[in-house]
Amino acid sequence: MKLGFRPEDELFRQECADWLNDQMAGEFRDIKGITKLTGSPERRKEWEQQLAAHRWSCIGWPTQWGGRDATLAQQVIFAEEYARAGVPGRVNHIGIELAGPTILTFGTDEQKQRFLPGIAAGKTVFCQGFSEPNAGSDLASVRTKARLEDGEWVVNGQKIWTSLAHISDWIFVITRTEEGSRGPKGLTFLMMPIDQPGIEIRGIRQINGDAEFNETFFTDARCPADSLIGAVGDGWRIAMGLLAFERGVSTLGQQMGFRNELDEIIAAARANGAANDPLIRQRLAKAEIGLRLMRYGALRMLSQTDHSKIDGAALTYKIQWASWRRNLGELAMDVLGQGGEISEHAEYEWDTLPNLFLFSRADTIYGGTNQIQRNLIAERGLGLPREPRGNA
Repeated sequence: MKLGFRPEDELFRQECADWLNDQMAGEFRDIKGITKLTGSPERRKEWEQQLAAHRWSCIGWPTQWGGRDATLAQQVIFAEEYARAGVPGRVNHIGIELAGPTILTFGTDEQKQRFLPGIAAGKTVFCQGFSEPNAGSDLASVRTKARLEDGEWVVNGQKIWTSLAHISDWIFVITRTEEGSRGPKGLTFLMMPIDQPGIEIRGIRQINGDAEFNETFFTDARCPADSLIGAVGDGWRIAMGLLAFERGVSTLGQQMGFRNELDEIIAAARANGAANDPLIRQRLAKAEIGLRLMRYGALRMLSQTDHSKIDGAALTYKIQWASWRRNLGELAMDVLGQGGEISEHAEYEWDTLPNLFLFSRADTIYGGTNQIQRNLIAERGLGLPREPRGNA
C-alpha cells in the first residue's frame, strides 16, 4: 500500500486548493464555514452550479457526463482540499455521490440522458428515501408499496430521515412491489419527482437547532413506469450497490472535516488551559492517533475495494468513524467546560464545537446503527450465522 501521492497529484492538489480558496475569499466568501446543512440553501445551490461551471462538481464521473475522469487519487485530493478550505457540505451530495454513480452503473442510456446532466450541472438535487419508522437501519423491512397502474408506478407509504428533502427535486425510493414479499425479495428502486400532490414533506427539528431531516409521506404518488433502476424486484441489489458508493472517496474528505474539528478542540484547550490537564492531553493524543489510523485504513480500503460491492473494510469503517467522532464531541465539551453549554446567539444556534457534540450523537445511528453494523460485520464480513429474528 502506497500512502503518498505522486508529484503530478500534488500539482493537482495545488490547483484544487487555489481554486477553492479563491472562491471562498471571493464571490462565495459568505458561505465559508457554514456547518448547518440547511444554512443559506439558495446560495449553496448557486455554489453547486459554480462547481459545475468549472467542472469540479463530479470530477470522478466520465467527461461525457460533466466530470473529469479523475483518478481515485485525484478524487481523494479534491475531497480533502474541499474540506480544508472550509467549504460547506454539498447540498447535492446524494445526487453526486449516490444517485449519479448508481445511474451510471445500473441505469439505461435513456435514464443517463434524463438524469445525469441536471445532477452534474447542480440543477437537479436528489434525496434518499430508504429509512422508514419501523425500518431504519433494517432496509429489508421496508413497507412502502408501489403498483403499476396505467403506465405509472403508484406509491403509498412513509419514509423518514430524508435529508434535505425540502430543497430537493427528486427522491430515489425503495418500495415493495411484490404483494406478500418479505425481506430483500420483492423490492424495487424508483426515481420519483418530489414536486407533486402525492408527496408531503414534514421537517424534523434536531437537538442542535437544525432541521435537515424530514418525514416524507406518499399518497398515490406517481412516477413513470420506466423510472425504475434495474428490474422489478431488483431493488435490493441496486440499494447494496448504492451503499457501496457511499463508502467511497468522500470518506477522506469527511476525515479532513474531522481534522478541522480536532484542530479547533486543540486550539481551545490551549487557549483556556485545559491542555494542562494530563487526562485531557491523553484524550487529545488518543483522538489524534485514531484519526491517523482511520486515514490509513480508508486509503487501504479505497486501494483494495471493488467499489460496486461492500467488503469487510467498508463494513468496519462506518462503526469506526462514528464511534470516534461521538467521543470527539464529548471531548470537545469537556475541553470547553460549562461555557460550552451556553449559546451566545439569540436563537438556538451553536458554535462549531457544541454543534459537533450535539450532531455527533446521531453519528452512531444514521447510515446504519452501531448495532446493525456489528450484525453486518458478523454476517456479511465474517460469514457467521444470522442473528435469530422473531416473527413480529
